[in-house]
Amino acid sequence: MSTTPPSRTHVLVAWWDTHQVLLYLAAILAGAVLGLSAPGTAPTLEHTINPVLALLLFATFLGVPLIEVGRAFGDVRFLGTVLVGNFVVVPLLAFGLSRFVADDRGLMLGVLLVLLTPCIDYVIVFTGLAGGARARLLAATPLLMLAQMLLLPLYLWMFAGREVLDVVDVAPFIEAFVVLIVAPLSAAALVQALGRRHRFGEMVAAVMAAAMVPLMMATLAVVIGSQVAAVGSRAFDLARLVPLYVVFVVVTVACGVFAGRAARLDAPGTRAVAFSFATRNSLVVLPLALALPAAFDIAPLAVVTQTMVELVAMVVLVRFVPRLVPEDVDEPMTVG
Repeated sequence: MSTTPPSRTHVLVAWWDTHQVLLYLAAILAGAVLGLSAPGTAPTLEHTINPVLALLLFATFLGVPLIEVGRAFGDVRFLGTVLVGNFVVVPLLAFGLSRFVADDRGLMLGVLLVLLTPCIDYVIVFTGLAGGARARLLAATPLLMLAQMLLLPLYLWMFAGREVLDVVDVAPFIEAFVVLIVAPLSAAALVQALGRRHRFGEMVAAVMAAAMVPLMMATLAVVIGSQVAAVGSRAFDLARLVPLYVVFVVVTVACGVFAGRAARLDAPGTRAVAFSFATRNSLVVLPLALALPAAFDIAPLAVVTQTMVELVAMVVLVRFVPRLVPEDVDEPMTVG
């Protein structure tokens, strides 16, 4: 029996799938080098974040059969665990960590903005890379988005004072939901429908699946490259945030694993909960932070600092979480 040798494209895709964590770290380093050596490129790189991220999410959604998303709405235990953890447990941790920078209202507001808002975009990508339940997390996205829009003003009022509400606008949340979730998801649904009837749809899905690693590398590089110079200019003030953000990741992952097991979720569901607890909506709240008055000019940099810490942490967690939450017996692992 003869077998067809793999093409160069298949060999290349297999190579970068195998070495994806190292490639992601290399992309973060490349973005940092570019941003620091050529700070003038920052505005251009910043404008490419949403298009590149939307393309990455389109590729991710293509790999999730949308019928699974429909079924996921019926998983009450998973949805309840994600919502209670993100809007009851995590806010308490965010409040506690914000007390360490309460002497600087700009830093405190930046910390609260980013830690109180659960991620709705690339968390789905990282969850998939770790063998987590992408479809269930995607189904939770509208609920996470709506809840944070409604609860963020309440939490800011409770944790930072009433006057903060006068300078916060929720418009970036709506724009991000449309650009980063609705548009890519609609395009993915169209291509999936086309793929059932025409070879062209199958070809698009295959190309986008193969491009997942390069797209993630591009996303990491442009996010880091666009912001690293600005963060470097206030490095002394922002350095005190790094241990707080590291503690946040460690504690939320532990809480996510505990919550998933307490709710008797399967391994993919527990991994998804851990990533949802740990990953924040930094790319969405950044425009909101940038719109704050000059008195809070360090708040956007506090948000960006969290993004940098989080991206490095996510690359590590892609390998660590599957070991922390081993695959269920007799359950096939779905990665990527």
